[in-house]
Amino acid sequence: QVQLVESGGGLVQPGASLRLSCAVSERPLSEYAMAWFRQAPGKEREFLAAISWVPAHTRYADSVKGRFSISRDNAKNTGYLQMNSLKPEDTAVYYCAAVSGDESSKPYYSPYAGYYEDWGQGTQVTVSS
Repeated sequence: QVQLVESGGGLVQPGASLRLSCAVSERPLSEYAMAWFRQAPGKEREFLAAISWVPAHTRYADSVKGRFSISRDNAKNTGYLQMNSLKPEDTAVYYCAAVSGDESSKPYYSPYAGYYEDWGQGTQVTVSS
């Protein structure tokens, strides 16, 4: 089991940028594909982006494509979500998630939260003027 800890959330104005981090411990990040989800009050958890093992393939939800960018630094055991041009509707709790394995054994990506084995505690992002 891997431990995930998100950071980098906060209150920003519309149009601003934030970079979320997901620090991984207990196991090497290279053993995991990662994803970011978010959940707004009264809504279901929403898939945002995923990144594979090495080499890094990525996948994005249409709602964030072109504004958000997922990346990973296996040497630092940390994943990232760069968020640009933030909108009020981006307000939510943001979670990172991980699934173990490799590209020969399973897909790196699923839009379904149940596919992922481990989750962080979440970090709040509020976009408001």
